[in-house]
Amino acid sequence: MNENLKKNHNVIITIVKKGKAKKICDIAKKAGAEGGTTILGKGTSVKEFKKIFGLTLDDDREVVLTVVNDKIEDEVFDAIVEKGELNKPGNGIVFVMDLKKIDGIVHLLKGVEG
Repeated sequence: MNENLKKNHNVIITIVKKGKAKKICDIAKKAGAEGGTTILGKGTSVKEFKKIFGLTLDDDREVVLTVVNDKIEDEVFDAIVEKGELNKPGNGIVFVMDLKKIDGIVHLLKGVEG
């Protein structure tokens, strides 16, 4: 394992309605992130279920995983919240998790060709 990758990186996890992940990735990149990975998921909001009981609910969600150096974590997180309007109800959630170990992102190290 590359010693430079053992620490100082976190993952910003953003969960949004299907079709919104590209916008979140674009926002993160403009704020300094290298990119992100999108995973399709299903939401299980009881509030939404009760609101439209008996009807088919589009509960598809997209989960965006964005690995960032902790030096730019706040900038990327704040941009996602503000420009993704995640501070408004129903637009999604975003949170950060510390990464204990990471490898395979050598391209994120400045001056390293990948």
